[in-house]
Amino acid sequence: MSRLIRAVFPGTFDPITLGHEDMLRRACALFGEVIVAVAKAHHKKTMFTLDERLAITREALADMPNVRVQPFEGLVTEFALAHEAQVMVRGLRSGTDFDYELQLASMNRHLRPQVDTAFLTPAPQLQCISSTLVREIATLGGDVSQLVSPSVLSALQARLAR
Repeated sequence: MSRLIRAVFPGTFDPITLGHEDMLRRACALFGEVIVAVAKAHHKKTMFTLDERLAITREALADMPNVRVQPFEGLVTEFALAHEAQVMVRGLRSGTDFDYELQLASMNRHLRPQVDTAFLTPAPQLQCISSTLVREIATLGGDVSQLVSPSVLSALQARLAR
């Protein structure tokens, strides 16, 4: 009998990018269920509200049946435990990311030893994408259509048209 392995992929997703989507598609092939945990982000000034980020993320991931999008605040390890997740999925784009993410994974393991961390990297052509860069390029009038899905692009354009 196989066991459902539930993973949590946490982030601010302000907005979700094609790099995030690429990692999620691969995570969906590895795990029975993936919960995209959208952080309230009390420590950051976001372009989109939490409710907007939830809606944008749900729309971008609508074709992934084993993905659930949920809000969270506080410690992600507590969120993982509350949702009976066994794995935390984290993305790595560079060596700099690895140094930070390794420290974070070690602390998460210290806090909740029963939750492991799996590192995934986006496809090479998507490694340069970050939500921060997408927001900055879009705000300055640049073309981000190759960096986000069409529904995310529409949300960005609507926000910037205000």
